[in-house]
Amino acid sequence: MAPDSDGPTLATRTPGRRRFLTAGVAGAAVLGLGGLLTACGNSGGGGGGNGGGHGSKTGGGSSPDQKSVKQGGDDYATVIEKMKDFGTDAAPGVYPRTIRHAMGETVIPARPTRVVVLDTGELDNVVSLGIQPVGVVHTDGSKSLPSYLKDKAGNPAAVGTINSLNLEAIAALKPDLILGSQLRAQDQYAQLSKIAPTVFSLRPGYPWKQNFLLNAGPFGLQAEAKTQLDAYQAAAAAIGARLGDKRPTITPLRFMPGRTRLYAELSFIGTVLTDVPLPQPKIEQVKELAVEVSPEQVDKADADWIFYGVYGSPSSTNQDAVLGGALWKTLGAVKSGQARPVSDETWFLGLGVTAANAVLADLKGFVSPGS
Repeated sequence: MAPDSDGPTLATRTPGRRRFLTAGVAGAAVLGLGGLLTACGNSGGGGGGNGGGHGSKTGGGSSPDQKSVKQGGDDYATVIEKMKDFGTDAAPGVYPRTIRHAMGETVIPARPTRVVVLDTGELDNVVSLGIQPVGVVHTDGSKSLPSYLKDKAGNPAAVGTINSLNLEAIAALKPDLILGSQLRAQDQYAQLSKIAPTVFSLRPGYPWKQNFLLNAGPFGLQAEAKTQLDAYQAAAAAIGARLGDKRPTITPLRFMPGRTRLYAELSFIGTVLTDVPLPQPKIEQVKELAVEVSPEQVDKADADWIFYGVYGSPSSTNQDAVLGGALWKTLGAVKSGQARPVSDETWFLGLGVTAANAVLADLKGFVSPGS
């Protein structure tokens, strides 16, 4: 499974969405939150995820049904609203503190010093706060730390993959905090919370700013996280101001094993484009993670700029066939030299403020040089 950092499996589509596909996309699959599944993998299925130990309790009615969160139900576009009460009321430096999160409440007895992170977003978040985790999971596409974080992340131990957590390896590290998400690892929450206090977001991806603030809570670093987010927002707005009314359309395209995706509004990269703002082609203007297209439909990706990444090994995807094909060469962005490869680690897998700033730097260099 390719970890779509914005998510894992294919969404179940309603008849209405099927009509949209037939009329507008000619068979391309629109992905809901379930589209999240392929890249980040999915450690958990459905169920309640009863937490135990370390002052944790289940969230009861406060947590949305996981199937709905994954598959694009009513909870898909309302995740940020549902997170508004997440976090802590504790003042900086005050412990113990209680963190409200997707699985209920977890008591943090003292400032954590040994954190294990279960996804790329949590890794970006803690490293952005100056914290080196003791344990990390890897994606199925790479068994090493993301290169953009490697210098600051220290030398954490591997504790499995996003799709397959190694609970024994996690326990052996004696963590005092575990950070993950309900979408990825709901079924492992009870076991994880017996190892260490565990805090889960609802899901990775487009609510990355809220996840950053949530992850900062156990450390009492919410103010630092907010400062970084404010700086990011200012940098995004500066690019937009430089462009003025001349805002080119942007397609974020990703080659993955067995699929090609055009990322849409409810994705990490979609939020970054919105923050500038930079428009996307109409096909991508949907409240979804991504739209899937076949190699024969890659012309639907055409925009003023196409930025494409590849998950894992290019040979396991159709990237070479598409880029070498006749249809690709007819696209306006290709003809104008404005179809460029970008880092999959930051554009699609990063899911945090450091990755977002790297994307802004790319956008500034390409669409707003000299600003």
